[in-house]
Amino acid sequence: MRWQYRTTVLVLCLLAFFVTYFARMAISPVIPFIAGDFGVSNTQIGFALSGMWLAYGLSQFPSGVLGDRYGEKPVILVAVGGTAIASLLLAFAPAFPVFVIFAILLGLVAGLHYAVATTLLSRTYDELGRAVGIHSIGGPLAGLVAPVAAAWVGTRYGWRPAVALALGVGIPVFALFAWRVRPTEPRRPGQPMRERFELSALYDLVSRPPIAFTLAIAMLGTFIVQGMLTFLPTFLIDYHSYSATLAGTAFSAFFVVRTVGQFLLGELSDRYGRDLAIGAAMLAGAIGLFGMVVGTGLAAVGVAVLLAGLGSSFFAALDPRFLDQFGDTERGAGFGLVRTVYTVVGSAGSVGMGLFADLLGWATAFLILAGLFSLTFLALVTNWTFDLGY
Repeated sequence: MRWQYRTTVLVLCLLAFFVTYFARMAISPVIPFIAGDFGVSNTQIGFALSGMWLAYGLSQFPSGVLGDRYGEKPVILVAVGGTAIASLLLAFAPAFPVFVIFAILLGLVAGLHYAVATTLLSRTYDELGRAVGIHSIGGPLAGLVAPVAAAWVGTRYGWRPAVALALGVGIPVFALFAWRVRPTEPRRPGQPMRERFELSALYDLVSRPPIAFTLAIAMLGTFIVQGMLTFLPTFLIDYHSYSATLAGTAFSAFFVVRTVGQFLLGELSDRYGRDLAIGAAMLAGAIGLFGMVVGTGLAAVGVAVLLAGLGSSFFAALDPRFLDQFGDTERGAGFGLVRTVYTVVGSAGSVGMGLFADLLGWATAFLILAGLFSLTFLALVTNWTFDLGY
């Protein structure tokens, strides 16, 4: 098969997403070294990383506006190059308050990528679900590679070289993207940017019933996934008494399934519809989370973890569902806006899951997440059964 330009765009968008995800994932394995070096508590480190993730969510909407104004290519280049530079600055932070500032900066620049890259792919591909699914693989792939690489480097050379690894990954991807991806015509080059931030216009955009419905599904789903990503290994250690090594292996398997699931669900959404693909993921996630609580054997829990990984892959079908609802001139800012809303709201999953576990125990906490997955599945089934048009 002859290599096509659109394949180049897709591969480089995937690599760019890999860079922005890699930089954030490389921090977690070396948190003990960072805390020891600066003499701070885990709570203070958690505050810095919460600021990073919040900044990541908040920058999604402005990225869409910038893409509409200047075209997608320069925004993605700023995201990749900025991520590499921010990682280097983070590695040289002389004091903890400066570390916090650079962590937030890292979140801001990394967050510029996803919405704009997805909009670029919507210009390049008719099979949007497949394209988004392949592009999304960059995230879980980085989730597999970055922690291992950062832990290895951090143990041998310290946390600063480990955090700076993103620089080595980011520079070649930045160069390739600048060289091989053509500029695109901005959708709204002459519109003043302040008009895009008017509250009435933003409300009109997200209050359309199909978009509001999809947004509710996205917020609940992101809440669930964020809770799993934060506490799944801890749950396996505390609730099932697995070793840290076994829990880490299960977590890696979770990411492997999530990587494959992104592609499969994107393909499924193009062939059979967005809601069928999203609903299948949500149902698999609900069964998986329930199975992790009631399962007693290693095999049963292992299958449950794999189903939960598949459940967390729903974004590959959900993001195209958003884009289907927007007109061509709305896609940049519109998709960026909904990404900001569901990412920021969903980021509370880490805090919420920790609170559920502290107050109610691990079993109840994970059953709550299973219930939320079931709720989203039932909402999709009801919408389809009664043809509600959402």
